[in-house]
Amino acid sequence: MAPASQAPADRSRAADERTSPSRATADGAADEPAGPRPARLTGAAVIAVVEGALLAAYGVYLVVMGLVGDPDSPQQTEILAVVFFVLAALPLVAARGLWLRRSWSRGPAMITQIMALPVAWTLINSGGLLIAGGIGIAIAAITVLVLLVNPTATEALGIGPRDA
Repeated sequence: MAPASQAPADRSRAADERTSPSRATADGAADEPAGPRPARLTGAAVIAVVEGALLAAYGVYLVVMGLVGDPDSPQQTEILAVVFFVLAALPLVAARGLWLRRSWSRGPAMITQIMALPVAWTLINSGGLLIAGGIGIAIAAITVLVLLVNPTATEALGIGPRDA
């Protein structure tokens, strides 16, 4: 029998497991949530993966240009590449969480899209070919935001209205 000091913690963990959209097994691993993954959630995850992959690809480009190109400052180019790799991690981690239907993933996914909107606005106002890139970023960001605030997606992630 468990000591009395552990009983409240066990009851709390059991309550968390009952209210969680995914059930934890005896060894602590989470099972896949019941039911099919909504298309809206899949779409948001796929767009986030594409965004992360594009950011990482630009980071690779910067590394190559820093090593074999002729930048004004190779150190600044390499640091900027590291920044792009870090920026690529956020949508990639969020996409994995969305794919696995983890409720925590909605926040990072939405923050990424909100951060993309000023970037899109700046590119649109820059002119030239940057306008097309800005429009593409804006469309992707707005699409993901709309998909993630949809009740079907929030329900699939186990996010519901707060109890009073």
